[in-house]
Amino acid sequence: MTDGPIILFDAQCVLCSANARIILRYDRQHRFRLAAMRGATGAALFREHGIDPTDPDTILVIDGDRVWRDSEAVIAIYVGLGWPWRVAGALRPVPNWLRDRVYRWIARNRYRLFGQRQTCWLPAPEDARWVLP
Repeated sequence: MTDGPIILFDAQCVLCSANARIILRYDRQHRFRLAAMRGATGAALFREHGIDPTDPDTILVIDGDRVWRDSEAVIAIYVGLGWPWRVAGALRPVPNWLRDRVYRWIARNRYRLFGQRQTCWLPAPEDARWVLP
């Protein structure tokens, strides 16, 4: 079940949950697995990479020894979804410091801008096999 990249995300964030639904819907090759940061797998992986799972400031995509974070993680996800999502790769020439600055501002303000769920988002039963506990 852990074959392929694992996306660690905030399942209480409305924006993050919406992105999780997009990934599950459009990942036709089922490359990605999802793990909520408050779940056992997600929390352990966040801690392994030096991030407090109760107060994360980033999204992580872990693929074996490779780890992407911040804007590079978002780009890696959408490029991995294929057409038309892969056009997000056009953002790679934008300097990391600029992309990450925008990403971090959104991440810090995600609850205020997009809202916070009272409970963690759960996948539809048919998608549960792609979400790690």
